[in-house]
Amino acid sequence: METIDITLAGVGGQGIILAADLLADAAARAGLDVKKSEIHGMAQRGGSVVSQVRIGDKVASPIVQHGKTGILVCFDKLEAVRMSQTLKPGGVAIVNNMYLTPVTVSSGQQSDVEDLDGRVRAIPGVKLVDAPALAARAGGARAMNMVLAGALSAFCPVPEEYWREAAEALFAGPKAKFLEMNMKAFALGRESVAG
Repeated sequence: METIDITLAGVGGQGIILAADLLADAAARAGLDVKKSEIHGMAQRGGSVVSQVRIGDKVASPIVQHGKTGILVCFDKLEAVRMSQTLKPGGVAIVNNMYLTPVTVSSGQQSDVEDLDGRVRAIPGVKLVDAPALAARAGGARAMNMVLAGALSAFCPVPEEYWREAAEALFAGPKAKFLEMNMKAFALGRESVAG
């Protein structure tokens, strides 16, 4: 199997690392070689978080080369615009239909992005996902990352049962009470990009 390069991007607190961990574990359970890297720039203060996951038969490095991302998952529309140049031709960009106003904009230090929606729609291979609404349907706003993980799973060659096994391991012990809500969010995300 050819190596698949996946980049997940957003801001601190959106569950990017958890979604990347879920992907990496599911792929490993499916018998694939997995490499993962993370960048947490000022994440606790709403700064960018990028996680890269590479899966395949044999993966040498955890770093996705610029312009080689096959599946880009953005937890915010602004991050989608910022990261769109990392997408390879024919790649897929899964974008949460949500905009978090940066502190520099809300404080008046810089102006807002012009025509953000138009710029997002112009990204080749874009799939907009209304993760806030789908997470609410699943029973919890904090499950947006699982909605996006579900959308990602529709484009990733990891069988669904391994995603479930990875989620069961992730939501073990005291977190087990959140498993079914998160799996519902995952299913809704997957359904939202099907077809």
